[in-house]
Amino acid sequence: MLKEKIKKIAQDAKRASREMAGTSIQEKNGALLKMAEDLVSNSDGLIEANSKDLEYAKQKGISIAMQDRLMLNRDRIKKMAESLLKVSQLNDPVGEIVKMWRRPNGLQIGKIRTPIGVIGIIYESRPNVTVDAASLCLKSGNAVILRGGSEAINSNIAIAGILSKAAAESGLPEKALQLIDVTDRSAVQALLKMDEYIDLIIPRGGHALIRSVVENSSIPVIKHDKGLCHVYIDSKADLKLGEDVAFNSKTQRPSVCNAMETLLVHKDVAGKFLPSMIGRFQKAGVVVRGCPKSKEIANDIERASEEDWSSEYLDMVLSIKVVESINDAIDHISCYGSMLAESIITTDYNRSWKFLREVDAASVFVNASTRFTDGEEFGFGAEMGISTQKLHCRGPMGLEELTSMKYIIFGNGQIKK
Repeated sequence: MLKEKIKKIAQDAKRASREMAGTSIQEKNGALLKMAEDLVSNSDGLIEANSKDLEYAKQKGISIAMQDRLMLNRDRIKKMAESLLKVSQLNDPVGEIVKMWRRPNGLQIGKIRTPIGVIGIIYESRPNVTVDAASLCLKSGNAVILRGGSEAINSNIAIAGILSKAAAESGLPEKALQLIDVTDRSAVQALLKMDEYIDLIIPRGGHALIRSVVENSSIPVIKHDKGLCHVYIDSKADLKLGEDVAFNSKTQRPSVCNAMETLLVHKDVAGKFLPSMIGRFQKAGVVVRGCPKSKEIANDIERASEEDWSSEYLDMVLSIKVVESINDAIDHISCYGSMLAESIITTDYNRSWKFLREVDAASVFVNASTRFTDGEEFGFGAEMGISTQKLHCRGPMGLEELTSMKYIIFGNGQIKK
């Protein structure tokens, strides 16, 4: 039975997690280096497996943007290998004593970083998540169970096979990295009930996936929810800088969660800023939808609906709204934003800090593209996802976010009176 298969995977992971907690940094880094080497040397096989997924995606009419997220080529495989190398070069958080103090009774108390244990990752579309999740979980001393989407099943099986073999050959526990290789959705439901063995679930994907996991899991969940990001052009913005940042935020890779979906522009600069900006977007193939004031400035754009303000397009589509003030911009973001990444373009120091303080998001930028909301860009080597919640971590999740804390206490015979 499928449920028994998932239970066996979870039990094996639990046993492996105890071994992983005592694995040396040399063993973990050696495994990552071999995993990187073997990925590149097996590029032909990975591309062949990925071609089956791409053909399936085309038959199913999956969008070009989503096909781009799915696609592997030699350059992307090389980048996956490079992310493994970067993670191998990072400091190991496990065993770090972050604080130590002595009590009046002589007890010396400390807080030390420890692995979480067994982490289940449920994700869609992007095969590179298989690599990122494996590298970060293993480096932070955890065992990991991967469950990718059906659209990338062949790619994920091929990648996970290479990684798990390399890890075991390098001395890591054989079951520290496992992939659920069936596409039956009941496998996810079974996984979400294995709280006896699994310590944390991290879902990455569309809103429907996230909601389903949160509603059905008996295991704690850290959400990587949708990305509905804004760039706000302030009345005191450097407009050339603003145009470049907004263009990059939308078009550099529109299919990812940290791409801009709505551009907010202060009314005092809208007439000067929007004609050139909209023309640049349209020339790049972006479908532009605007509020009534935006259409007065550029009447060839589509009329934005209420639904547009809450839409994560993940495509070459953009909404534009002219706002009355920075407060109006912050109110709009508070109403429609997903708390992932927001950016203000301004030369005013006080307004930049107002935006930083009052905008409730995991990453808040001043004069920079939202596309930098990324674990690698933050120096984490890779990321498990971008947490849009506030506990126990927020923003791009690197090694430290995959550890927990425990107290260590040194005494010399103290007893409680």
